[in-house]
Amino acid sequence: MDKPFSQACENNKQPILDRLSELFDQPGTILEIGSGTGQHAVHFAQHLPHLTWQPSDHPHNYRLCLAWIRDTYLTNINPPYPLDVASDDWAGLPATQGAYSANTAHIMSWKEVEAMFAGVAQTLPSDGLFCLYGPFSYSGRHTSDSNRRFNQSLRAQAAHMGIRDLEDLRRLGASTGLVLTQDFDLPANNRLLVWRKQ
Repeated sequence: MDKPFSQACENNKQPILDRLSELFDQPGTILEIGSGTGQHAVHFAQHLPHLTWQPSDHPHNYRLCLAWIRDTYLTNINPPYPLDVASDDWAGLPATQGAYSANTAHIMSWKEVEAMFAGVAQTLPSDGLFCLYGPFSYSGRHTSDSNRRFNQSLRAQAAHMGIRDLEDLRRLGASTGLVLTQDFDLPANNRLLVWRKQ
């Protein structure tokens, strides 16, 4: 079975892992929202054996990661879960101690971003972490010309897509009980934002 491949995942998996290994240092289950090809799930599960990784993606797409998962024979990756963030499917997830999502907020509509934060807040225990990776703007300003061009291309594809602003996300997090505690600079003008459940 041919495995789907994302060059972006291949490029950023190690810098992200370097941070996640510090943040998710206790045993538990980590929910990944938008697992895509499964490259992140496999890489993180291989290198963080104290964690159980729970892949998930939209019901139309959640099986995409199976080829990568089945090829590894790892015992600390659960079967992928069909999760539409805007629905009530969160109730069927196993108990999770943390959550992670990469390159999803700028693809989702804003209502879906709101639903993702609400679902994560509902799912996480007190002090649980939500790590959100991707490009973000700050007070309406992009961090690079490449991000500005990327945002324009997203808007041209679909009006609901676009790079999200940190201040909007900070307010959204606060409204759901998630407080932004860390903001890491990662390669290629991306960030890893860390939210803690209060």
